[in-house]
Order: sequence, then C-alpha cells, then structure tokens
Amino acid sequence: MSDPTGENNVLHELKVVVGLALAMAEVSQAQHTGDLPITEWLLDPAESERERVGLRGILAAITELESSPSFQPPGAGSGRPLPTHAPSFTRR
Repeated sequence: MSDPTGENNVLHELKVVVGLALAMAEVSQAQHTGDLPITEWLLDPAESERERVGLRGILAAITELESSPSFQPPGAGSGRPLPTHAPSFTRR
C-alpha cells in the first residue's frame, strides 16, 4: 500500500470512512436480526446485505487505486482548481 501522505491522502481518508461505515453496518445487522420476529425488525436484512456488498466494493476500488502507480486525485498537478459545486444535469 502507498504511503497515506501526499496524493493518496484523500484515498486513505475515504478508505477509513468507508471502513467505519462497513463496520457500523455489520454491527447494526447483527444487533437487529437476533431473536425478534420479522414484524419488529428495524432493518431489512436484504437491504443491509446490499449496503455491505456496496461498501466492500468501494473498499476494493479504493485499495486498487491506492496500489495504482498512475493514480492522481482530480486536479492534482493540472494547475486547475477543483470544482466547488456539482454540475447541473437539469434540462432547460
């Protein structure tokens, strides 16, 4: 894994956040599907599983980007500032 300083700092921070979200999702699922009847479940186990699969996929993508020697965060080295707002995709 690359050093989490410099260009990969953004990826490292994102990996930590996604890892925490995954841990919370796993703990939450374990707590809510105990011996309760289905009518009292706060979370749908299928939805929780989809969330965990998605988070694992994001973690895998981050790990792949971190190991890529050609990765540069958006705007790095281009001399251009990063956009401060998301583009609008509304029709006029």
